[in-house]
Amino acid sequence: MIIGGGIAGTSAALALHKAGIAATVYEAHPDSGEDIGAFLILGDNGMRALEQLDAAETVAAVGFPLDSLRLVGPDGTTLAEMPLGSERHRYRCLRRAELGAVLREEVRRRGVPIVQGKRLAGATEEPDGVVAHFAGGDTARGDLLIGADGLNSVVRPLIDPEVPARRYAGQQVFYGYTLDADPPHAPGRIDMIRGGAAFGYAVSPAGETFWFARVTDDELTDEHLFAGGPDQWRDRLISLLHQDDTPAADIVAATGARLMATNAHDLPSVPRWSSARMLIIGDAAHAASPASGQGASMAIEDAVVLGKALRDLDRASALAGYERLRRPRVETNIANSARLSATPTNQRPGPAPGSVDERDVAAETERDIADQIDWDTPVG
Repeated sequence: MIIGGGIAGTSAALALHKAGIAATVYEAHPDSGEDIGAFLILGDNGMRALEQLDAAETVAAVGFPLDSLRLVGPDGTTLAEMPLGSERHRYRCLRRAELGAVLREEVRRRGVPIVQGKRLAGATEEPDGVVAHFAGGDTARGDLLIGADGLNSVVRPLIDPEVPARRYAGQQVFYGYTLDADPPHAPGRIDMIRGGAAFGYAVSPAGETFWFARVTDDELTDEHLFAGGPDQWRDRLISLLHQDDTPAADIVAATGARLMATNAHDLPSVPRWSSARMLIIGDAAHAASPASGQGASMAIEDAVVLGKALRDLDRASALAGYERLRRPRVETNIANSARLSATPTNQRPGPAPGSVDERDVAAETERDIADQIDWDTPVG
């Protein structure tokens, strides 16, 4: 039983199906489990993991490719440029909702059930299985319950009631889309600006500018998030960005209603990922702040490794082997992303000693993990 029909849950369903393991996905939302506002970037590693699940071509058909990164200073000068990915595994920029829809459709096409409107309320482990209890009184039984239910996971405290809560990563995050901006750009390039805020943008082949801003400040309260709107967020960002000699302020000014705000959260190290018959994956186990842009890619990697482990080993050995392989990599990503979020951005001409920047993160995540995610390499 897979709890959560987002990126981690649907990827896990594809991996288990490929491993010959029957699964059902239970999603709390009655229609979809996706955040319809934000976009994301799938890295080289995420696309390689999707290739192992025979889904890379399907996903590559949506969004647009990214093959280079440019770092820009507050005065508009280029600080550095670097290639991203490879010809075979190009980075992909797409809306989270697009990725979710493609993966759900692929799961259904392969005959794996997705049951909508099933919100997990609890679970009971028994000697011969685990029973999921859903809001409303329904139950389901399986051999293993996989919590792919995100940062606010219900499964995580069932495994360990003392698990640490999510924490604020120190930055407010804004996303926007506009067809009314025309910033300097090159096809397939993402520009990262270090100025009044950490700002990034890429322009799609259709001329739509996808952008984000990370602002170091106190956490936005639920009241602020509920009461705020595009006009409020736009004015605030322009006041931070107008001092820079970059296109950032003009991009924000050209953005209409498609502008959203959220807070960056992550999880400190979660001591226990599994019990006898329950396991957490993706953000439920190792949520990083969005600064590294690796949440979706890491979740897809998780799914591949879990599918291989359950294919090759008995349940207890599989859960232990999965954690042994995955924990070092994902916790490095959490640490790098936290450092990106915590590093002041205003007027920063280059990385400070001991800091990390986007080039470091890209190099770290593109490090060769072929054996870990290669479907034909056994898990020992």
